[in-house]
Amino acid sequence: QVQLVESGGGLVQAGGSLRLSCAASGGTFSRYAMGWFRQAPGKEREFVAGISWTGIRTMYGDSVKGRFTISRDNAKNTVYLQMNSLKPEDTAVYYCAADLNARNFIVVPTSIDEYDYWGQGTQVTVSS
Repeated sequence: QVQLVESGGGLVQAGGSLRLSCAASGGTFSRYAMGWFRQAPGKEREFVAGISWTGIRTMYGDSVKGRFTISRDNAKNTVYLQMNSLKPEDTAVYYCAADLNARNFIVVPTSIDEYDYWGQGTQVTVSS
């Protein structure tokens, strides 16, 4: 059983930065592709960023490219999301997810259905 716990959310002004963390326990973290998703009120959950096993490959949603950076520390079983130049439209609950079935070290899943475990979410609110 894999458990994911997000932290680092909060209230920030537009233009500011936040760093989210997701600590994983259970299983072999270094063999999981990891992702961040977000869901705003009344909207569907959307892909934000993903990273392969070793971090050699990353992918981003179009709305966050150039502003957000995903990284991981396999020694700490933790994945991060550095969010810069935040906008009010980034306001959402952010979820960490793990894909236990990524075929190799360069796969980065981008769809919700590909992820097996999810954290409880952390709220990010960006004020204008």
